[in-house]
Amino acid sequence: MKTLHLTSLGCAKNLVDSELMLGALELSGWRAVADPAEAELLLVNTCGFIRPAVEEAVDEILRLAELKQADPAKKLVVTGCLVQRYGKDLQAELHEVDLFVGIDDQQRLPELISRLPEGKNGLILHQPSCALISSAMPRRLSTPFFRSWMKITEGCDNRCTYCMIPTIRGNLRSRPAADLVTEARALEQAGVKELCLIAQDLTAYGSDFSSSLAAMLRLLLKETSLPWMRLLYLYPASVTDELLELMAAQPRLVPYLDIPLQHVSSRVLQRMNRRYGRQELEQLICRIRRLIPGCALRTTMMVGFPGETEHDVEELLDCLQRWQLDHVGVFPYEDEEGAPAADFQPKVPDEVKQERFERVMALQAEISQTRLQRYVGSEVEVLVEGVSEETELLLEGRTRFQAPEIDGCVYINEGEASPGDIVKVRIAEAHIYDLVGGIIG
Repeated sequence: MKTLHLTSLGCAKNLVDSELMLGALELSGWRAVADPAEAELLLVNTCGFIRPAVEEAVDEILRLAELKQADPAKKLVVTGCLVQRYGKDLQAELHEVDLFVGIDDQQRLPELISRLPEGKNGLILHQPSCALISSAMPRRLSTPFFRSWMKITEGCDNRCTYCMIPTIRGNLRSRPAADLVTEARALEQAGVKELCLIAQDLTAYGSDFSSSLAAMLRLLLKETSLPWMRLLYLYPASVTDELLELMAAQPRLVPYLDIPLQHVSSRVLQRMNRRYGRQELEQLICRIRRLIPGCALRTTMMVGFPGETEHDVEELLDCLQRWQLDHVGVFPYEDEEGAPAADFQPKVPDEVKQERFERVMALQAEISQTRLQRYVGSEVEVLVEGVSEETELLLEGRTRFQAPEIDGCVYINEGEASPGDIVKVRIAEAHIYDLVGGIIG
């Protein structure tokens, strides 16, 4: 069989695209190999969302280009968000690449690769992006068999001033609920226990055809028996009581919400073109805690946005101290070419951004450790991932309050279980981000 090596960069949404490309290529007679030196085709699915991601992608392309230089018979193909954003510039600069493919033509890769001319630096790009995946597309999961991502929309209608996603991925397109049910059933039959629903803005689902996230979730709950369903990336202003009440009534919707707040200062949020202010965030946190007691809350915060003052940062620290969120990711702001905020003034110096980043992270580390202490002595459900990466003497898993790959984990020091098992664990210790305990029974 023909051999390929696929490098997938960026977020889980990008990983789904990679899995679909791999599925299409395998159906056409290609076989994935772990070592790029052994592959005839070197395929890179890039992220182009922020500058560090762009730099990582270019570095990876150049690394693989060295293998191609040593073996000119190899083909190097680059696709994904970076191509969608900078396709013509990449074609002009990276002559080592045989073909650049935009997002909308990823499913055509088997055909495009089969007729690659020798020595041509090609570009297949359609703008704006308007493609939408479906359950009919072949897919090769790269995650452990017991968990999977399911992308429910493409694109985004929010116009945050720092973000290029609408330019790269296009306007919002929601997948039909029936198609999502078909995919969820197939994943359940394949052994998936935890289904993570992802989108650029999960709460926008269905707004392009008079439906809603809550309505779609009711259908998924009715038509499948998946034990854990997790909701990632919800826009703060669109989290409804209907959704929260559904989660409270349905234990299969795990009590965990990832809601990127980005900031708490109403002035900063207005400059970001976010459709809420501090008062709305205060009300949102109260509603979640009232309707879903014990719900784990994750968010992301950005420091150093143009015009951010010391007062804005103090406001952010004050809210984090009072809200006691479970998981917080913090990112220093960086200008993105083409985004409105790139022209905003005044800029925050890099050293000030770094100092603010460290202050917020230090506070959240204290909060996270305090939050985890409440689990000590309790019995919790844990989805076992397998032997720990830290030591073969421990198993590793996650509670319903920990999302895969972004949050901490549970180290299991007593009992036996297999990957994919959901077991009861009595928690004995809590650290800054992780828990330790033994299987009961």
